[in-house]
Order: sequence, then C-alpha cells, then structure tokens
Amino acid sequence: MDNHQDKPSPSDLGFRMPAEWEPQESIWLSWPHNEATWPGAFEPVPGVFAQIAKHVSEGQLVRINVLNQEMAENVKSLIEQAGGRTENLRFHINPTNDSWVRDHGPIYLVRDQNGRRERAISNWIYNSWGEKYPPFDSDNRVPRRIAEEFQELCFDQDMVLEGGSIDVNGEGTLLTTTSCLLNPNRNAHLSTTEIEAALKAVLGVSQILWLGDGILGDDTDGHIDDITRFVSANRIVTAVESNESDPNFEPLHKNLELLKSMKNLDGEPFEIVELPMPAPRFFDSQRLPASYANFLITNQKVLVPVYRCDADQVAIDILSECLPDREVVGIDCTDLVWGLGAIHCVTQQQPIGEIVPADS
Repeated sequence: MDNHQDKPSPSDLGFRMPAEWEPQESIWLSWPHNEATWPGAFEPVPGVFAQIAKHVSEGQLVRINVLNQEMAENVKSLIEQAGGRTENLRFHINPTNDSWVRDHGPIYLVRDQNGRRERAISNWIYNSWGEKYPPFDSDNRVPRRIAEEFQELCFDQDMVLEGGSIDVNGEGTLLTTTSCLLNPNRNAHLSTTEIEAALKAVLGVSQILWLGDGILGDDTDGHIDDITRFVSANRIVTAVESNESDPNFEPLHKNLELLKSMKNLDGEPFEIVELPMPAPRFFDSQRLPASYANFLITNQKVLVPVYRCDADQVAIDILSECLPDREVVGIDCTDLVWGLGAIHCVTQQQPIGEIVPADS
C-alpha cells in the first residue's frame, strides 16, 4: 500500500491497469545472463529470447534491459540473426539479477483524459518470490530506473507484488491466487482485506477473484499466469489436467469449479474455456511448470509456449479461436522452462499512452 495516505491513489486519479490486449507501445525483456537460473543448460536460452524478440519486433518496439553496451551489441546481433527487425529494438542499461521482467518490471497504468490516453508506472516491492533467490536488489530497482529514464509518473508501493501473480480484464476485475498473494513470504503484515484494498487503489479494479493453488514445479507459489488468463473482458481460459493421477489434476479442477461459480461486475458468469496441459516435462528428474497459459498477447500476435508434445497444436487452436484477430505462434520453450518460467514470465507489456510527467 502507498505510504502517503494523504495523497490520492492512482485509482482516485483515474488510472487502471489495462488488459493485455489493449494497444501496446512495446514489450520489455530483461536479457538472460544468470546461468544459475538454468543450471547446466543456459546455452539455448538466449536463442529462445531472440525468437520472442523477433516476433514482437515485427509489430511493435522491443525494449531490452541489458547490463552494458557490449551486451546490447551482442543481443542486437542475435536478434538480427533470428530475423528480427532491429529498427524496433531499444536497449536500456538497467542491471538485473535475473530475467523475469514480468515480476520485477513496471506494472503500467493508463487513464483516458481529455480525449487522450495517458500512462504511468506502478512500482511494487520485488523480493524474488519470498526471498528464494538472492540477490534481487538490482531487479527490485528496475521500475524506478525506467521511470527516471522516461521522467514518468511512478507510484511507489510498500507491498510485495509480482506481475505474474495478477491478471486483469481491463474492466474492473482481477484474477489471482491465494497460494501466492496470501503467502506469508510476501506480505505477512497485511490482511487479505488490506491486500485487496491496495490492488483496488493502485490498479483501478473493483473486484478480486481468488483461485487456489498453482501447478507443480512453479517456484512462485502459484502464479496466475501459469494457470488462468483473461482473453477478453468476459472470457477466461484456464488450464486443466485430464490425467486424474497427475498431481496437477486436483488443484486445476478445483480452480475450474471456482471459475464456474464466479460472476463479472454485471452479475453474469464468465465464459470459461478449458486449455489442456502439456505432457509432463522434467529436467534432472525435476517436474517443470510447463503450461500453455503462459502465453503473451501482443498487438498482432499471441506467442504461446510449446513443449514438443501432442497437445501443443490443440492449445494453439484453442487460443486462435479465443483471439481470432491475432496470429497465434508457438515458440519452443522446452529449454526456457528449465528456468521455471516461460514466455509470459520473461515479458512485460508497455501500453500506448502519453507519459504523465514525474513531477505532476
């Protein structure tokens, strides 16, 4: 929650977190360099990032956090080799500990005022999913560094929140999980009511919909972007496991039942679309959090993680029906998910909007 109780909240000022399908200026990446995140298997990872950047760059800017100018040159060359449009790349010297910009990057806000869309940043505390992987001090500074570079209005919060733990429909509803947001390793000093109040005040939402547990192997304690996502204001896709003996079957089934009982702000049920789970994926006998729900919606495309299994095309077809105005592209994330995240986890969208000056 904001320390400055006397100041109007972002919501008071007309700001809200936009849905992912609303017009974007760019997609942020934090380029991978921490080999410990992919122990013994880092080599293919930058190539997966290059594929993501290639597809995004065909329709909008790609903003990339790098450690230094030398890294920027190397990354530019790699994306060029992958077929990306280098004129749409922008590099930002922002030191990072790791690559999960969905969680450590800015969570953008927009408002429509006097016939134009304006943009600002909300900056929450990032503690590496309950201080699991120190150090994380550089990652925690990223939103503030970006705000200072752009001289952009930034609302600093004293609550831990990761972008992958929430999903919004842009019309007042936010989806999250109790397993993550209510975990004592995030905000033990805050009650559920206080957490909900902060989300409403900063992100401009009116209702919080709580699901339960996430999937096996997810070290974030159950991020929503691995299981359940809005694809329109009233349509939700949710991962389901068909194998009753799989450990993911029960928690995903419980979440499905919860979703079926939920209502939008008009009191109507949501349309629920079931998304299959990929075949179980392991590395060094560790179950990985492979999921098709970790897709990214861009202006022109939907980038879906795929895992070299039969369900890949089924998931692509389902998402093509849900988002018919965009090309749905599968990107092989078999190597990427060894870091325990996929496409949505390593990206963060920046909406179109005129910057609200920092001193306003």
